[in-house]
Amino acid sequence: MELAGPDPEMGESGDGEEGGRRRRGQGELATEVLTVLHGAPGPVTASWVQEQLGGELAYTTVMTILSRLLAKQAVSRSRVGRAYVWSAAADAAAGLTARRMRRLLDTEPDRDAVLASFVTALTPEDEQLLRSLLNAADPPGSGAGRGGGG
Repeated sequence: MELAGPDPEMGESGDGEEGGRRRRGQGELATEVLTVLHGAPGPVTASWVQEQLGGELAYTTVMTILSRLLAKQAVSRSRVGRAYVWSAAADAAAGLTARRMRRLLDTEPDRDAVLASFVTALTPEDEQLLRSLLNAADPPGSGAGRGGGG
């Protein structure tokens, strides 16, 4: 169910495919911009990002994505002369994914079922990682009871 109109951050053109190009999936454009910034030799201009993305996006679209990522603290920006240069935050991609997961979870009426289903689908390695992260976030004696016995 579509709740909102076209969103440049989400890579939606609103019209399906344009000129034979495939439509980007939700969040894909923001992820591509972050990937470009992570691979950059240092802070870069929006024009540089646009070029690295193949130049098919309008400069204003790239600026919109960068501005939204800045608001989410996924990127940083600083002035160099008359222009801004942009850098990815250290954990930008992970942070965006975590926020998306949280937003999705917040829309579900049965959080217990969703979380239980998620946990039972984890690989043993991911389950152990999650257990370690929860234990680290819940120090002994805090009484929060998140640790999970193990």
